[in-house]
Amino acid sequence: MTTRTSPNSISTDQTWWDDVRVGDLIEGYDLTLDWTKMVEQVSGSQDFYPVHHDPEFAAEAGHPAIFYNTGWTQAALCRVVTDWAGPAGWMSKFRFEMRRMNIPDDQVHARGKVTGKSDLDDAHGLVELEVWLENDRLGVTTPGWATVRLPRRK
Repeated sequence: MTTRTSPNSISTDQTWWDDVRVGDLIEGYDLTLDWTKMVEQVSGSQDFYPVHHDPEFAAEAGHPAIFYNTGWTQAALCRVVTDWAGPAGWMSKFRFEMRRMNIPDDQVHARGKVTGKSDLDDAHGLVELEVWLENDRLGVTTPGWATVRLPRRK
């Protein structure tokens, strides 16, 4: 299991199908969210819906604060998968559910777990994953599921 706690680290380690076991945990990474980073992400994605950058609008809409958008949430979960899989891994299926909000000052933890494993061919196997974002305020905010093709050791 590889731990990456820096939000700027990029994995070059390869995960091999032969080494994966059902039940393995994926430690992922941690982020502390702040208003500036959130607004930068909104600007970069050009998702200018005010709940993502205007605290007053978000409050009037019934939200506790501005919150990260769908694109950021998807990317945060996909990063758990791709960092774990390594450069020869291939995510063939992915889905997630945005159930709760991640807001400024939340400490977000991106994690995962191996839930299944199956043969594909002589060179590759498939791995089923549960991935999630959780924060210290609400617990799991965003569960997700992925299927990853990994190389076999020769």
